[in-house]
Amino acid sequence: MTDSAASFSKLSKLEKIDFIASSFFKEPTLAKNVLQKYWNADEKLQQLHDDFIENTISNFYLPLGVAPHFSINGNEYFVPMVIEESSVVAAAAKAAKFWKTRGGFSTRIIGQEKIGQVHFAYNGASNELHDWFANCQSLFREETAFITKNMKKRGGGILAIELRNATDKLPNYYQLHATFDTKDSMGANFINSCLEQFAAVMRREADKLNGQLDVIMSILSNYVTNCVVEAKVSCSIADLKDKGIDDPELFAKRFKMAVDIARAEPYRAVTHNKGIMNGIDAVVLATGNDFRAIEAAAHAYASRDGQYRSLSFCELTDTRFTFGLQMPLALGTVGGLTSLHPLVKFSLELLKNPSAAQLMEIVAATGLAQNFAALRSLTTTGIQAGHMKMHLNNILNQLEANSEERKAVQAEFNGKAVSHAGVHEFIDKLRQS
Repeated sequence: MTDSAASFSKLSKLEKIDFIASSFFKEPTLAKNVLQKYWNADEKLQQLHDDFIENTISNFYLPLGVAPHFSINGNEYFVPMVIEESSVVAAAAKAAKFWKTRGGFSTRIIGQEKIGQVHFAYNGASNELHDWFANCQSLFREETAFITKNMKKRGGGILAIELRNATDKLPNYYQLHATFDTKDSMGANFINSCLEQFAAVMRREADKLNGQLDVIMSILSNYVTNCVVEAKVSCSIADLKDKGIDDPELFAKRFKMAVDIARAEPYRAVTHNKGIMNGIDAVVLATGNDFRAIEAAAHAYASRDGQYRSLSFCELTDTRFTFGLQMPLALGTVGGLTSLHPLVKFSLELLKNPSAAQLMEIVAATGLAQNFAALRSLTTTGIQAGHMKMHLNNILNQLEANSEERKAVQAEFNGKAVSHAGVHEFIDKLRQS
């Protein structure tokens, strides 16, 4: 085991599987069968998936669902969502249907600026560093011209490069803070390539300084405070009346209070924003974008005033209800997996091949829809009634229920609270009888 483990990355795919199955499983053959069951029968397609990451042994499937009838800025979308949690797609679809007849979602792009930084230490005079930096400005642009050439043709490129003194945070700590427009690409590779070229210029030109300059690292920032989108819904309070909302004025007041609680109370805000991210992440995954970067930026943005708060807001006048959110979303519709993964290409075509800005708007609207659906449930029937109804299929699958048992369970729990223990007990009685 030790020899194989030490050279694991050099093993073939089948050798990796044999090693893992024999080393960690009581039934190696069963373990290998599970992995191979999820291989794609199309060898070319499977090889494509194998090449996405390192040490691939199989595919891990998540469902791809669709939330229909989203009306966003007057355009209708069927939104692809990749997620494993019950009721998320249904909730988004229900909210989309609700708002479609009340004006739909309105969205706007507040900015699309991306950020990258070269972090470095310098122990000399600050004014000398500023003079040196001014002399290097033209070099930074000239020596990244081969990187920025194609991006400039698309209307993007380096927007600004500034020197920031961060010695109030750490001794001798400075930043080269650069902003970029990456158009329809998320731009991570482009930004990092530019930053590393900046760093190369800095190292080469450092001997012109009296103090010592030491480049620590060059990396983009996922905290894109100027790459922000807003999504809103609004209607008269009277128009909120719907099945389950008999008193729209009371509903609007309770809904706003629920949002205000999430803006004031971090324990609630975390779960509140998790609900928003249920919708956000699902579309981000379906379109081949980086949901980890989106999550990190969203939660940092929610804490930007020093306390973690709701990403969404609610406003009431005497007659009108408005619900919206603002958040950073650095997304791309070209590059990365967008041109490689067949289902990503499918999802983008389903969304009418949006630009990066349009995708930001679609994703934000889906997050807002998800939040509206959750808060509507919480302030009316409670969250579990709908969630556990959707979760019932998972419980029945775990218990390996047959078709007759499924019919009996669904009839028994129609209109009743669903629990795992209750369903388990009912099926046990069925099987005993």
